[in-house]
This record gives sequence, structure tokens and C-alpha cells, in this order.
Amino acid sequence: MLVISSSGCALPTATKLTLYTDEVTAMIPYHPEKVLLEAGCEDSPIARNVLRSLPDTPVEIIESAEAKVEELKHSDLSIARAKRSLLLARQKGRFFRSCQGQNSRTGTRNVCCDYFVINFATNCHLECTYCFLQSYLTFPYLIVYTNVGDLLRELELAFEAEPGRRFRVGTGELSDSLALDPLTGYSRFLVEFFARQSRALLELKTKTDCIDQLLDLDHRRRTVVAWSVNPPAIQRGEELKTSSLEERLSAASRCAEAGYPVAFHFDPMVHHEGWKDAYREVVDQIFRAVPVHSVAWISLGALRMPSGQRELMQERFPQSRLPQGELVPAEDGKLRYFKPIRVDLYRHLLDCIEERAPSVKIYACMERPEVWRKVFGKVPRDNRELGDWLTDI
Repeated sequence: MLVISSSGCALPTATKLTLYTDEVTAMIPYHPEKVLLEAGCEDSPIARNVLRSLPDTPVEIIESAEAKVEELKHSDLSIARAKRSLLLARQKGRFFRSCQGQNSRTGTRNVCCDYFVINFATNCHLECTYCFLQSYLTFPYLIVYTNVGDLLRELELAFEAEPGRRFRVGTGELSDSLALDPLTGYSRFLVEFFARQSRALLELKTKTDCIDQLLDLDHRRRTVVAWSVNPPAIQRGEELKTSSLEERLSAASRCAEAGYPVAFHFDPMVHHEGWKDAYREVVDQIFRAVPVHSVAWISLGALRMPSGQRELMQERFPQSRLPQGELVPAEDGKLRYFKPIRVDLYRHLLDCIEERAPSVKIYACMERPEVWRKVFGKVPRDNRELGDWLTDI
């Protein structure tokens, strides 16, 4: 049986998720029970910042991060329990690479925004029920890489190797960009580095309000501070240790006042009872909090998850409503809503945003060309075209 949406799309009949509790929650800052410090990292500025921030936390010196991670594989320590230890170690591999969306392993082509990522840390304590890290990572420790000097040199070499290219670079792929920043001070090194770049933008993406350390930096508008956003009910029910929507938008307002471009990611959008009114209200709240000219871009992305994650979510978060949604295997191997449902979600958000801010750049994250065509009426010629458009702020 099919029903017709308000946008004219034929939608498969689906059970819409009911709304969540009205209970008010607050972000839970990360405070590890123990710091595991790899030998040789003691004098790094990142390690010094962490140890200075946690004077009463026990510190264990370990010879090798790899050996510690291998040891954990043979224990019965849960994911949540393991993340209570913060591992400070050197990154022996690469920090900088292209986003996973640029290289499909399935042979299908999603439209990608030519994004690059810095993996300065791995894992996250915020416990969003839908987070892909819980099924993607092969180890559960929360790791911060201390050799920030190597990271900055790697970026310099990458930018010099392609002098005609623009780079849009984010730090939020394998960890929240700012959740650990009150301990590590990582953002200061990155913001000051990108302030000296003419062809590269840094995006710090977060679900927190940890922005105090950014406000006095000379960023020269080369850093975009971005927030993932969802209606408050979903934040309370599925983003368990994060800042509320009101706290995130207050932080966005303060960053805009400090001259930063800001951005917002409606990702993952959840198809639930009352979703149209709920997402429209989020849009209204955004533009009550920040001026239109401060918004660099807004992205749209519907709930999606790797195959097998539904069962893991049910085990770790039995209270979550998301596994009850009607998700089906898609061409890229992920579980997704049917395409007509995704199109309906995106069209509605596009209309809401354009009513308030017709000049703001809007794009869909990791979506199929046919979805782009139905939502935006066109498809970017290639990844570089979309990336250059977004970088030109």
C-alpha cells in the first residue's frame, strides 16, 4: 500500500516513530577514570594540556598503544566501560585523508562534497545511539593523538602538493570536534594554522557547546564552527550525553558574534510522528539565534546505518526508538529509509530553510544523484564542483 506525501511523492506505508519524553537533559562532560599515556608522549603540548586539566586522575604509562588495544581485544570489557579510559598516543599513520564518501566500496556513486578529514582522535563519549563508530571501530578506547606537530606538517605538505586546489577539511569523522577540547586544547593549534591558509577551510563539527576556547582566537574566518542539529525530543532520546539544541544554538550565536562562519547539519534526520512541525521549528530557532549572513552552509542527511548496526543498537540502547523505523538495505550497503521518504524529508527542510534564508548554501550528504535531482532539481557535475562551491564563503 502507498500513501501520497504533501510533496506529491508516493511513500511506502511506514510506521512513524512516536515522540520521546519531555525530560530535560544536559551535556555530560568527559572525565576519564584513568589516563593511559604512551611512553614518549609526555612532553607533547596535547598531553601536557590533558594532564594539567585532570590533576587528580590516575595516569598509567604504557609502552605501546597498539599492545594495549590488542590486549583489550581479548578482554570482556564493554564499549562503554573501555571509553572511561583516555589513551594518549602518537599517530603512527596518516592524520589527513579524503572523506570516506569520496570512495565507494560498493561500486555505487553517492554525490560527495569533496571533503577531507583530520583524524586527530578516535571514538567519542557522547553516546549517540545511532553513531556508526560503535560498529565501525575495531577497538573501544577513546584515543587522542598527541603529535600535533606532525599533523600540521602533514597538512602543509598536502596543501603544497596541489597548489591549485581548495580544501574543505573537517575533524568530526571519528570523534566529535570539540567534546574533548576543554581537556586537550586541540582546536587552538588547528584554528591558528588554518588562519594562515588562503585555500583551505577548517570545519569543527560538534554536538556540544564547548566553544569558550575559540572566542579569543584570530581565526580570520578560515574556521567554520558547525553543529549537528535535531528536534529536542530526538536529542533527548538518542543523543544521550550531548548539549541541548538551545545550548548548541547559544554557542553558535556566540561564535557568530566572534566573527566565525557557522554551519548546521540536519543529520541524521529521523522520520517520526510530527516531524514536519518539529524540523520547521528547529529551522526557526536557528535563524532566531544567528544572522543569515553568518551561516556558511547547511547539510541534509537522513538516518542511515551500516548493516548489522540495528542489532548492536538494540543491545546497547534498548530504549532507542530508531531500530523500530522502516529501514531497508540500499545500493551502498547501508540501511536507509526508502528514497521517497528521504526526498520528502529533504524537500520539506529545503522549503523551510529557503523561506527564512534563501541565500544559504544547502546540500545533501552522501546521497544518490537521483535524490539530488528530485530535491534540488540538478546534480553537481562532480565532487570538485560541489566542494569549490561550498569552500567559497
